[in-house]
Amino acid sequence: MDLTLLQRTLRERGEPAYRVGQVWDWAAGGADGYDAMSNLPGALREELAAAVPFSTLTVETQRESKDGTVKTLFKTADGHPVEAVLMRYRDGRRSLCLSSQSGCPLTCTFCATGQMAFGRNLTASEILDQALHFRRMTPVDHAVFMGMGEPMLNFDEVLAAARKLPDVGITHRRTTISTVGWLPGLKRFVDEIDVPIRLALSLHAPDDTLRSKIMPVNEKYPLRDILAECRRHVDRTNRRVYIEYVMLAGVNDAPEQATALGKLLGRDHFKVNLIPYNPTGIYDGSSRDRIAAFKLALDRTRVPSTVRLTRGRDIEAACGQLASAPKVRTRAAAPA
Repeated sequence: MDLTLLQRTLRERGEPAYRVGQVWDWAAGGADGYDAMSNLPGALREELAAAVPFSTLTVETQRESKDGTVKTLFKTADGHPVEAVLMRYRDGRRSLCLSSQSGCPLTCTFCATGQMAFGRNLTASEILDQALHFRRMTPVDHAVFMGMGEPMLNFDEVLAAARKLPDVGITHRRTTISTVGWLPGLKRFVDEIDVPIRLALSLHAPDDTLRSKIMPVNEKYPLRDILAECRRHVDRTNRRVYIEYVMLAGVNDAPEQATALGKLLGRDHFKVNLIPYNPTGIYDGSSRDRIAAFKLALDRTRVPSTVRLTRGRDIEAACGQLASAPKVRTRAAAPA
């Protein structure tokens, strides 16, 4: 819900300040509407229902994967599409993939979101309402800002939303904010974050030449500069940075590239998540054997790594697949 509008409405009614906390506690706990808020007077519940929409987002479609993953397409009040995902794991984890923008202006070539039209930054309330939607289905305990958009381009609203997630059940230590390397926002993260939120960097290449071909942001902010900020974060917090590395067949998956990645990163600051590529249009994903060979070469550099478990691929809910319309797969040559 729009917490600013809620505060103003209650203030204009002359309600005591604690009413805001009462409403938020119910919403964060999974209430499905004002009617459930039994400690609020009935007349107030009716007025709030008329004056403050229970969510800033409306649900357009919702799909569930055979593995239990749920993807929801929302629309903002002014018509912008937003997708978010609930991932259910066998060990009981319930993790959210949240969006910070409608679309993304940074046009990474392997990402479906980057190929759709950019709309705008989302407000903190619109980000939180993605989490609250899934909280009404089930308790949740992890969140990653890896959905639509570049979080560091919307730093203030993302941070404001992240600060409220513990009320929903997601502690700061179980919250991760990802970036493709937008340096101004990354510097703010390093300088200003005062809670133990985790940092992830979408890297996807071991050198500037390749990275610039598949991720145009690298032309503006090269590897040397973004990795320096990541190392500064580790030095300040003693918390590793998670490296996201999507495996593109014939592009970035050779064992010698794994060795170069290990030399680039070093073993003290980073942990690498190798991500099987999910079909979004222009590349093929690396085979299991190719991923295994890459990981073996990376292990030899003593940089810790894991291969990420893919969730929701059959409903286009996996990493890199979020967009507001189904994708049509076409083949493109790998960058030379």
